[in-house]
Amino acid sequence: MKNVIIFGASGHGSVIMDCIEKEGKYKLIGFLDSIKQKGLRHNGYEILGTEFDLPYIIDKYNIFGGIVAIGDNWVRKQVVDKIKKIAPKFSFIRVIHPQTIIGKNVVIGKGSAIMPGVIINTNSTVGNHCILNTFSSLDHDGYMHDYSSLAPKVTTGGNFSLGRYSAVCLGGQIIENINVGQHSVIGAGSLVLRSVPNNTLCYGVPAKIIKNRKIGDPYLVSSNNRLDSESHNNTLNRLFKIS
Repeated sequence: MKNVIIFGASGHGSVIMDCIEKEGKYKLIGFLDSIKQKGLRHNGYEILGTEFDLPYIIDKYNIFGGIVAIGDNWVRKQVVDKIKKIAPKFSFIRVIHPQTIIGKNVVIGKGSAIMPGVIINTNSTVGNHCILNTFSSLDHDGYMHDYSSLAPKVTTGGNFSLGRYSAVCLGGQIIENINVGQHSVIGAGSLVLRSVPNNTLCYGVPAKIIKNRKIGDPYLVSSNNRLDSESHNNTLNRLFKIS
């Protein structure tokens, strides 16, 4: 069984840890985390260091590959890019919980995480470094582009396309033949009846365009704890050491 690591000792990292254990395809060695102290344990696994320790950790533990467990799509992309610079030959694994239903002719890219209860129907494509969270569904002929995500209990109709870095939040519902552009966010509980352009925030029943988004704008924060874009980016640069 090949040895792997998880980048990010967070709640999302815990769910991916559980998927790796249940899938039984890889042996999880531990976590890398840029915030939490090296040597601490997270759900029984050691925090081995940060991404900058990666070359040493690969050699010491004979690491085959790993996965980035960061929920924010844009930040996940930045961290993947950083890893590629530090260890250009690093392999990103896909993780699929055994309690999923995957149809015929489905393609799932590297670095993607498929959580328990997910349904991916026939002729669908999931790009690289995507997330399909608990009990979400991608119907027939769906296409999730790289670094996109479906939150828990999202339901999509057939021929749905989700653009790069875009997210459908908790419980969103999308009818058939809908296209959501890049860097867009569908708010929790929304019903999407029309296609959504790039760089927009939409929510409501039915969903309406609320405002335009800048690349990297936060969306995984509560309404009482929102950060402006510049402050958010500075915080991410500090936490994840992104240059």
